[in-house]
This record gives sequence, C-alpha cells and structure tokens, in this order.
Amino acid sequence: MTFSALFLRRLSIALLTLVLGLSTAHAGISYSLLENQATPGETVTVRAILFNDGSSTLSWTPPQSLVMQWRGKDSVTRSLAQLQNPRQAVNVPVNNFVIFNWTAVVPTALTGIQAVSVEGAPDLFALDTSRGDPNPLLASLAETPIVDAGAAAAGEKQDPVLNEQRLRAVGAAAVTPEYGPSVTQSAHTPAGTSAFENFRNAISLYEPIYFVLGNRPETNARFQLSFKYRLFNPTDPTQDSFMDHFYAGYTQTSLWDLSSDSLPFVDTTYNPSVFWYKERMWDSADNRFFVGLNTGVEHASNGKDGDDSRSLNDFYLQPEFAYRFDGGSTLKFSPRVKAYFAMSENGDYPDYLGRVDWKVSWAQDNGLKLAGTYRQGHHGRNSMQLDASWPLQRLYSGMNGYLYLQYYRGYGETLLGYRYKSEPQLRIGLALVP
Repeated sequence: MTFSALFLRRLSIALLTLVLGLSTAHAGISYSLLENQATPGETVTVRAILFNDGSSTLSWTPPQSLVMQWRGKDSVTRSLAQLQNPRQAVNVPVNNFVIFNWTAVVPTALTGIQAVSVEGAPDLFALDTSRGDPNPLLASLAETPIVDAGAAAAGEKQDPVLNEQRLRAVGAAAVTPEYGPSVTQSAHTPAGTSAFENFRNAISLYEPIYFVLGNRPETNARFQLSFKYRLFNPTDPTQDSFMDHFYAGYTQTSLWDLSSDSLPFVDTTYNPSVFWYKERMWDSADNRFFVGLNTGVEHASNGKDGDDSRSLNDFYLQPEFAYRFDGGSTLKFSPRVKAYFAMSENGDYPDYLGRVDWKVSWAQDNGLKLAGTYRQGHHGRNSMQLDASWPLQRLYSGMNGYLYLQYYRGYGETLLGYRYKSEPQLRIGLALVP
C-alpha cells in the first residue's frame, strides 16, 4: 500500500469518528418577550426563533395565534397574540434560523410584575405592568448586601453575607457589597469555544453512511462514510443568499475482503467535491411539489499507483424533483448528468458506467426508505444499486441506526474494477444515515 493510500485511509477513519460524534441533530423553537415593561392596554411583541440544526431543510408554518398566559400574584389571565405578517410556510436551510413576531395587548386587569409564557412552550418571561417611567426594576438600586446563596450553615434562617475574601475574588467584575458589575461589561468566552461552534454549525451529513456484509463470491463488506461542510456562514440568517449554499464534500466507499488471510481491502474510492446545493429552489403553492439543485465539481480516485491507479474528474448537474404525500412520505427523482475531464488513466470509464446517474428515492417520515441508482454505458453495459432501510427504533424502542439492505449488480462496484461485471450481490447491515 502506498503512503498516500495509507494516509487517506487513516484520515478517513478519523473523519468518520468526528462525523459520528457530531451527527446528533435537532430542530426547535424558542420564544422571547421583547419588552420588559408595558402598562395594561399597551402592545408587546412575542418573538420566536425557529432554528434548524438537522440534516435537511425544515418546513414549518407558524400559527396565526398564540395563547399567552399572564400570571400575577393572585390571578392568571389568558389572551391571544396575533402573527404580525401574513401566515405562510417557510423552509429553513440546515444550520439556519428564521424569526417570527406576534403582537399581544397587555390585559387591562393586570397589575405589578407578571410571569408571562406562551401556552405549551417552556419559555418564561417577566413583564412589569406598573405605571411610571422609567421601569422601577431597572432604575432602582437594591440597597441590600450580596449573600452567599445556598451556603447557609445548618439551622440558619438566611444565607450568610458574602465575606470580604469572596468579594475580592470577584473584584474583577466590579462587584461590591451594595452593587453588582457594570452593565457594559462583556462576558468572557472560553478560548476555542467560538471556533468549535463555527465548525459544529458548518458540518453536516451528506450521502448515506453504512456498513453491510455479503458472501459472493466470498465473505465481504462494503461501507461508506460521507459529510459536507458549509463554506460560508449566512450574513443574514433571515434572508437566504446564494453564497449560503456552497459546500465542500467528502465521500469514501470501500470494499473489504473478509475471507482472505490478511483481510485486505479490495479497493477504496476517495471522493472529495465542491458544490452548490439548495434543496428547495422552487415550491408549489401548497408546498407539495418542490425543485432543488446540486451542481459542482468532484474528483474520485483509489489512492493507488502504477497499473492499479484510477482517477476521475467531472463537472455535474443534478436537478431534484420531489413530491410530498399527505401520508408523510416524499418521492424524489434526481438524475446526475456528468461531464468528465482530465481522465488520461481510464478514459473509457463512460463506456462502462455512462454519463448519467439515474436516481430515485421514496422515504417515509421516520420509516421505510427505498432508493435506486441506474447507470447505462455502451454495448449493453450497465449497473444498478438498490438500497432499503428501516429505523431500528421501530423494531426496538431506544435503538439508534437503521437496518440496511443493499443490492448491487453490473459494472463499477469498485473504481479499480470498473471494467469488471460483478455478480449480483445482496448485503445486509447497519446504517447510521440511510
């Protein structure tokens, strides 16, 4: 094995470990109250930030009204907040967020400090409904000493006052027994946190990640890892810009011989790419039908030299046509058209695998996913791959991953042996990303 191949293999193992550690994804919504003081009859603004930290575009339609709860000392009042802008569905790209605003009138019966919440949400806010300007909560000093909260000795009725030694320890924050730090003081961020968060927010999953086993002609395994990295952070998360959709991608696929004495790798394809991708460039009025685009340039090689060296370069264009069914499933057709260049080592590759990857998939929400890829070369040469996955949590509650089946026949299962027509092969195993 050459040094470059060994280096790429070790690098791919490290990258797989990193991707698996960062692959937990979620999306959610957080509410806040923009004002901290408003008298009864005045209007306040409820803001929601819808964030998407998942692996695909998030679709959501905001409610026209929110139910607000106002809790005072002796009463609870409920009222409605109304959406400021016309109600319509939004599509939030991965690692982006969208802001919504509702307006609510402070009920006339309220007095004093109110604990305010959006019914059904965990967020809690405080609103001072006292008449007068400025807000007494902000303008008045609390003429009491700072106490050492929670540190009272057994039997004491109150927390002890923070002693001088403790005050000196926090003196850099300008804390005194009577007054806290300046409001202009900036918070300290631990070194390295920002860089890691930037990386965490930019990396996401790309193609399927799986490990499957087969036995033709002998016991073997095929596995793949894949991720993409967003190259530009959104300058305005509320506005979708062209530059927000540039990515660097990496996919690696290996065929592993498990029957020979040394358990050698038959071949590995290293596939870096740079591309522009947007899942929804156009939506129908009812959001059932949408069109996306993936286009870029990619390189593929097997990291070997001499007669076993293989490499490909191509520009590709992949439109994606998708339809969303009422039952909670999506059908997608996404042909990838390729224009090859700089292929001196294996210029006849298109004769075996063609210039178009015909891809189709159908996926239930949190359920069965079926996918197929077909390639047509010259003189009857072709290849076909079929994939099926089923979430293991549907079989046993609490399990992660997917039961994965893969069927392959035809040419090009490995880059090294693209001229060889492999036997039909059915493999089964585990997928982390189907």
